[in-house]
Amino acid sequence: MPKIEVHTGRFFELLGDTYTDDQLEEILPAAKAELDGRDDEQGILKIELNDTNRPDLWSAAGLARQLRVNQGAQAPFYDFFSTDLEQFECEDRVVEVDQSTTGIRPYIVAFAVSGKAVDEASLKDLIQTQEKLCWNFGRKRRSIAMGVYRSDLITYPVQYAAVDPDTTSFIPLQMDLPMTLRQILKDHPKGQEFGHIVADLPRFPFLQDANGQVLSFPPVINSAEIGAVQIGDEQLFIELTGTVLKDLILAASIVSCDLADQGFTILPVKVVYPYETEFGREIVCPYYFQEPVSADLSYVNSLLGEELSADQSLEALRRMGIYAIADEQKLFVTIPEYRNDFLHPVDVVEDVMIGHGLGRFEPVMPRDYTVGRLTSAELFARKVKDIMIGLGFQEMMYNYLGSRKDYIEKMHVDGAEYIQIANPMTENYEYVRASIMPSLLNSESVSGNAVYPHRIFEVGKVAFLEPSDNSGTVTRNALGFFSSDSAIGFNEINSELAALLFYLNRAYSLREVQDPRFIEGRAGEIIIDGVRVGIFGEVHPAVLESWGIGMPSVMCEMDLDLVMAL
Repeated sequence: MPKIEVHTGRFFELLGDTYTDDQLEEILPAAKAELDGRDDEQGILKIELNDTNRPDLWSAAGLARQLRVNQGAQAPFYDFFSTDLEQFECEDRVVEVDQSTTGIRPYIVAFAVSGKAVDEASLKDLIQTQEKLCWNFGRKRRSIAMGVYRSDLITYPVQYAAVDPDTTSFIPLQMDLPMTLRQILKDHPKGQEFGHIVADLPRFPFLQDANGQVLSFPPVINSAEIGAVQIGDEQLFIELTGTVLKDLILAASIVSCDLADQGFTILPVKVVYPYETEFGREIVCPYYFQEPVSADLSYVNSLLGEELSADQSLEALRRMGIYAIADEQKLFVTIPEYRNDFLHPVDVVEDVMIGHGLGRFEPVMPRDYTVGRLTSAELFARKVKDIMIGLGFQEMMYNYLGSRKDYIEKMHVDGAEYIQIANPMTENYEYVRASIMPSLLNSESVSGNAVYPHRIFEVGKVAFLEPSDNSGTVTRNALGFFSSDSAIGFNEINSELAALLFYLNRAYSLREVQDPRFIEGRAGEIIIDGVRVGIFGEVHPAVLESWGIGMPSVMCEMDLDLVMAL
């Protein structure tokens, strides 16, 4: 879950009052947050957010806004948002998008800031907001990258294009001499960290002003002059580039509202596209795109188990910073500019619940009682665990979501059966695991200094695409186990498999198999009653190298549901 650090003095200033730690703990649940610690020497509070669908809370200003309104303050009104019906005149602040960005990194939004000098607290919070939005919400800059610049050095219109990486150069931050975009990917720390996002593209994204002064090479690095914002700067230009236009507009809305809450003046910027977007060819940002939602009062009350009146529901929503009206049957909700997490009427119910106060709901004892017992699958899994522990293996437990890099690329498989999350908050939770093997290898990759042999296993769930199933996917119980030592090989994993299936009273046979995860000729399929139930063998050196493992290793994985049924 996201964790943020806020400057104590500035945070209390934004809240409009000072709070003790105990008082903060009482009000933070209104933002689904909790106090994670305090550093009095640095003057900061550490706060953990327990919700990943509210990126507007990942900053001091956004969190303070939610808590302040929940404590009774009036929700702020932002008068700098354009809509389809009304757009601000900003002909002197324009970003022109070139046709060459199509298929590269096609979208950009921007706005400007003035009216106040940037101080240390606001600069740190802006940098933290930039990092959290781009890392968590923007999938480590893949779908959202944000740049902040000294606006007084920029001559409009700003030009956004895709350029030749081998002939285009500028002086990036932390450097003194010009570098080509290709050199930045190879030699600059930020290029080494984020260059993989654009490395395979024929042309690279590039931002410069009307005089040819370079702003940045998004999503990698800013220029050393225009992109080096310092304390005391009063004119800022903020842009966000990426692959999903609606997410970019939302991120821009969040940042602009945060800065407005801190006393800055927001100046809209027009972006002119050479192609159609879902919001047209010209977009003036900050831009309000959210659609109103509604929920039946009867639905709200049925889920909450309370008979709240329309006025009580409206007051609860007001305490969440939401403007709403109601008739005798429905709530009609206008979504705040900085939120886009209302996907269903149940989301309205959730805000009514939080705004009403979680502590105001009386606990209710269950009226029906049932006798619990272990399923046959759980009993079988426990038997498998006992056998594996008896064979000298240590049990592990892992997450079921992970990244494409870990699940597919490092395993040298095509990943056709993997379930991909449609809109993940971070790339670390982009795929559902279809195999336990990557999890075991991940543990081994950080265990090189531990005494050998290493013997670990997990009994857990895997899920994969299955067109023949009504849902298109299936979830299975699986066993994966792994051994690593200097002289380990096929014979060792074969004997461990034989012992396991002996104690499970399962007769089996083996069949040679070719699999990119294993050495050819050193891997086999496990067959029970003619059905393939698993695979095992010596891990391929290419896979070990991908994980940074230097010791010979063997692995096995079995479908426990099949083994139990046969």
